[in-house]
Amino acid sequence: MAVGASAAQTPSILVVGDSLSAEYGLARGTGWVALLEKRLADEKITATVHNASISGDTTPGGRARLPALLTSVKPSVVVIELGGNDALRGLPLQGTEDNLRTMTEAAQKAGAKVLLVGMQVPPNYGRDYADRFSGLFAKVAKGEKAALVPFLLKGVADVPDAVNLFQPDRIHPKAEAHPTLLNNVWPELKKLLK
Repeated sequence: MAVGASAAQTPSILVVGDSLSAEYGLARGTGWVALLEKRLADEKITATVHNASISGDTTPGGRARLPALLTSVKPSVVVIELGGNDALRGLPLQGTEDNLRTMTEAAQKAGAKVLLVGMQVPPNYGRDYADRFSGLFAKVAKGEKAALVPFLLKGVADVPDAVNLFQPDRIHPKAEAHPTLLNNVWPELKKLLK
């Protein structure tokens, strides 16, 4: 039974993400969040999943939307999968970090456990920026005592012939890559559901 959930309340998982969680370019039901619902059923874990992901969303957008979601969903666990679009838009790293921290704190104050899902940027952004960007997820997770998946696209974006696992835009994974995304998230998420 998740913290913050009463015996009568089914634990709920709120996913606040961007296109990687919103099934951009995929058939409905083939993205990692939909596959999570099947995984929960297969593992006989009673929990509901609320996917509040929006393609193109940023940490400022997620931060603005989160309070209403926390009130309406009353989640036991909040999965925050945002930040990639901040980097694509060149938003200041400090702002991304502050937004992730504020979202994490708000979810925790509402009684939810938090799982931050990290992202990395392509090498053409420069080594310093790339290192600082990928590091901010771990920094926030450590500072706020939240769980962390260091890189959502591990085993997809960092493998030989990775291009074959992506849609033509080379940003969004194909449906066949989404089980790997779920496998990256699942071990940390499962711990939070105990």
